[in-house]
Amino acid sequence: MIGRLRGELIAKDPPFLLLDVNGVGYDVESPMSTFYNLPELGKQVVLFTHLAIRDDAHVLYGFASESERALFRALLKVSGVGAKMALAILSGMSADDFATCVQAEDTAALVRLPGIGKKTAERLIVEMRDRLDKLGLAPSAVAPKGTTATQEPNPVADAIGALIALGYKASDASRMVRAIDCEGLSSEEIIRASLKAAVTT
Repeated sequence: MIGRLRGELIAKDPPFLLLDVNGVGYDVESPMSTFYNLPELGKQVVLFTHLAIRDDAHVLYGFASESERALFRALLKVSGVGAKMALAILSGMSADDFATCVQAEDTAALVRLPGIGKKTAERLIVEMRDRLDKLGLAPSAVAPKGTTATQEPNPVADAIGALIALGYKASDASRMVRAIDCEGLSSEEIIRASLKAAVTT
C-alpha cells in the first residue's frame, strides 16, 4: 500500500496531478481542496495517498492532509458512495464544512454537490454522524486556505474541464463558470469560486 508520497510537482490539471518521486512519475487524482494548497510547478510536495485497486486499474488518490484522507476513506464506506463522489464532496466543501452539514442535517447543501441526490444526502448524514468524532472533525465555517495562483493558457476552459471531470454535466459546468467574474483569476480560483457559489446558492 502506498500511503505517502514526497516529490516534485511536475504537472497539475485538476483533478489530476503528476508527481516525480526519485525519477518515477506518479499520476494522482486529488480533490480541489488539495489543489488549493499545491505549490508552484517544480516545487516539492507531500501527499497522503490512498491506493484503490480495481479490476481495470490501480488508482492513486492524493490528499494535502491526513484528515482529508481519513474522511475520504470514511466516505467510501457509506453505501452508494464511490471514489468519484467522495472526491466531489471534498472538492465542494472542506472537511469541517462537511461535518457542519452532517451535524446540522443540512441535506440541501449536500444535494448541490454533483451526483448527490436527496436519498444519498440523507444516508451520508445518518452513516457519517457517528464517525465524525473518530475522524476528529468539528463543525466550522472556515473555508480552505492557500489558493495558489498559477498562469494558465485558458483558465476558463480549464476550469470547465475540471468541473466536468468532477462529475458535473458540461452545460452545468459552463453555467457555473460563466456565473462568476473570471477576470484575472487562475483556473483553480475559478473552480473554487464556482464550487463555493454552487453550494451556497
